[in-house]
Amino acid sequence: MADRNRTHPRPTGPRPLRRAALLVTACALAAAGCSGGGQSASTARPASAAPHKAVVQGLPGMPPVLDAHDLYAADRPNQLAPHVKNFPSRVYVPNTGSDTVSVIDPKTYKVIETIPVGVQPQHVVPSWDMKTLWVNNNRGHDLTPIDPATGKAGKPVKVHDPYNLYFTPDGKYAVVMASMDRQLVFRDPHTMEIRKTLPVDCAGVNHADFSPDGKYFIVSCEFSGELLKVDTAKMEVVDKQKLPFEGAMPQDVKISPDGRTWYIADMMADGVWILNGDTFGKPRLLPTGKGAHGLYVSRDSRTMYVSNRGEGSISLLDFKTGDLVGKWHIKGGGSPDMGGVSSDGKVLWLSGRYNSEVYALDTATGKTLAKIRVGEGPHGLAVYPQPGRYSLGHTGIFR
Repeated sequence: MADRNRTHPRPTGPRPLRRAALLVTACALAAAGCSGGGQSASTARPASAAPHKAVVQGLPGMPPVLDAHDLYAADRPNQLAPHVKNFPSRVYVPNTGSDTVSVIDPKTYKVIETIPVGVQPQHVVPSWDMKTLWVNNNRGHDLTPIDPATGKAGKPVKVHDPYNLYFTPDGKYAVVMASMDRQLVFRDPHTMEIRKTLPVDCAGVNHADFSPDGKYFIVSCEFSGELLKVDTAKMEVVDKQKLPFEGAMPQDVKISPDGRTWYIADMMADGVWILNGDTFGKPRLLPTGKGAHGLYVSRDSRTMYVSNRGEGSISLLDFKTGDLVGKWHIKGGGSPDMGGVSSDGKVLWLSGRYNSEVYALDTATGKTLAKIRVGEGPHGLAVYPQPGRYSLGHTGIFR
């Protein structure tokens, strides 16, 4: 989430909060690389063994779903696709106020490089084929490509208002969340040439996730407190609803491993909305903590980590029961925002949006392992590489 008036490019220190299943037995059926059932610190198992309707017909061109009961089955610990397994392990941190990307070595917890980029970088986004990292320079109106094999930045590509970036599950389109332009812009995923511009009548499109079959995705609109349901193939909004909370500011969006439940973090409602995406009916609110913001899935698909930016904590949600099962507090406090889980699943990395720092937390104990000084206004950091066959965008949604 950026500030309401994103024409002011630099956050300046602490402030009040404002806002299917086709089962495959050979990896050759996957779009890229092999994903297995590696183990995490706890024994990996599906989040739910309940019966689930088979995803028989996915979006044409989408890699077959590996497990009808677990959309994240390809994300097991250290199961890296062949074309990314030799990339150096790094944490890429976009600093919105410094117009830089800080590069952290996760082994030493130290910044090893600072890369100059465009104006107000918001997120570092892995491409669908996982071969490029795109830095979303929101007010610079361009994307800076970074080669994750070398860590070198390339020539920026002109893209207007790229607050956030996603990719359709078939790899056919990049979807730019043009927040201030009030548009979803479907572009070529490599050249970023426009294929279709979709105007929307909500304010602040920012985050999204895709249905199990890839046929629709749900988008949060932070400034008007609304949700959109978008037909992927038609590239059209098919439904919209207002969240039932005065002043709602929805942020990150994440679907459960079994594909039945959607979660939407809300930084003003201080919790996550729980929604049936198929029916798109009225959601219910699960309070988690002040300033609920980012949503991340554990490597065993059992737990969702919810960053509560306004109170320096992370709530733990059990996917199987739907209950909160714990809360971690960052040592000394902080403002945990966006991030991701390490390849081995042992560390949760989050940006400290208003503290110019990055947090590393032990996923077994919740212990704060490190606080690392970075540039001003760190936001959507990407842990890279990560397990998975392809990327749906944001800071790393892999399937």
